[in-house]
Amino acid sequence: MVSLWQKIRKTGRVAEPPPPREDGAAPAAAAELAGSVQIRHVDAGSCNGCELEIASAFGPVHDAERYGARLVASPRHADALLVTGPVTRNMEVALRRTYEAVPQPRLVIALGDCARNCGVFAGAYGVAGAVGDVVPVDVEVPGCPPEPEAIVSALRGLTGR
Repeated sequence: MVSLWQKIRKTGRVAEPPPPREDGAAPAAAAELAGSVQIRHVDAGSCNGCELEIASAFGPVHDAERYGARLVASPRHADALLVTGPVTRNMEVALRRTYEAVPQPRLVIALGDCARNCGVFAGAYGVAGAVGDVVPVDVEVPGCPPEPEAIVSALRGLTGR
């Protein structure tokens, strides 16, 4: 057991190198977050591809928390909403209520092509529209699904780290 602890201490922290920072300007509300952003994830009707990439972005390899981004369980504790998937008719009211529950200043991140423009689900009978059709969107992350590096890069743009 002692040799295991020695090996852990000797190896140190092992994580991917930080992705390059986005050159785009951060939303005005991001300046008020002081280097830390609490995020509430909302699945508005996705295929779960984006959720797998979110789990990878917050996992031990990419470790988005080292840049000040943290997932929280309640919209009342959140600074931002991370929305995946097209907004289905059943989730439209729930997304609006969740958005209203987040205290000001609040940000909305549309993650993936489906959240940005409905992707492959455009025109489907159960789809109310893209996230931007239901709540105002501050940051868009393209991809189907977006890579963990792109997710971490977008979050770094919000935290300024």
